[in-house]
Amino acid sequence: MPKKIKTNYLINFIGLLVLFAVLYLLFENGVFGARTNYFKGIATTACYTIIVVASLNLLVGIMGEFSLGHAGFMSVGAYASAVLTNAVADKGIPDFPLFLLAIVAGGIAAAITGVLVGIPTLKLRGDYLAIVTVAFAEIIRVAFTNFEITGGGRTMSGITKLSDFYWVFWVMVVCVTIMYMFIRSRFGRTVKAIREDYIAAAASGVNVTFYKVMTFTISAFFAGIGGAIYAHYMTAMIPTSFNFMYSAEFLTEVIIGGTGSLTGSIIGAAFLSALPEAMRAFARYRMLGYSIVLVLVMIFKPGGIFGTWEFSLSRVLGKLRGKNRKEAA
Repeated sequence: MPKKIKTNYLINFIGLLVLFAVLYLLFENGVFGARTNYFKGIATTACYTIIVVASLNLLVGIMGEFSLGHAGFMSVGAYASAVLTNAVADKGIPDFPLFLLAIVAGGIAAAITGVLVGIPTLKLRGDYLAIVTVAFAEIIRVAFTNFEITGGGRTMSGITKLSDFYWVFWVMVVCVTIMYMFIRSRFGRTVKAIREDYIAAAASGVNVTFYKVMTFTISAFFAGIGGAIYAHYMTAMIPTSFNFMYSAEFLTEVIIGGTGSLTGSIIGAAFLSALPEAMRAFARYRMLGYSIVLVLVMIFKPGGIFGTWEFSLSRVLGKLRGKNRKEAA
């Protein structure tokens, strides 16, 4: 890895450490008073939503295919991890290792589902693929309402609360970093080539189906991790929560932030995670608020707020240094 890239990663990591330290001091010193846990909960929700939205962006922005069933993968990860932790809850496993076990199990379960769904469906494209992903999510939701192990149509409760904000924050950082490195890798560049010209990529000898299924599986894996965090934060779930509207919310956040931009996914997910809380007094108009924001973005920023641009702290510092040098000259 070139020295410049290592330096950029180091600078951005230091920036994350500073952000984490600020949040830690705010929450642990009770700056928000009685509402401290409330704001910490919003921050936790934003973190797992960022993971799911960024994973969806791998499909929509990087692979160029629409998916409207991401809540289905999230639900698989959520229920798989919850069933596992409930089964081993009395084995004396400390909370942090149990949390790691839960998110890995949720990711793997969702990834396996991604393979099973991706192989037969990714020969389809565009609207047809979107319709199939919707059908998949609905099949999963209906199945979970009939499985006794998931509580059937009732609420699955009593899940151990493991999703501490400080753990979730760093899991989010690791997941987004891996997705960013995937996008910048040779594999990611091949997927982009498929997005730009499907026929030309296939004619060049690229195994299009393999790359699409792998990307679909990786995306599902991270959605499953988000689902596992969700389950062990909420501690109770019902299958109807993972419906079509939930998948539509994720897609909305991708589009608003910018398809192809993980920075956009982070900002879009964080903003729209906080929006329901900011509009709590107008809860029934939440989806109307989403719609208005989406329409405004499509009118004034058709490519999303960030487009395909990625934020880099090292780039910002470099521009500031350049500006200071010009002023000094």
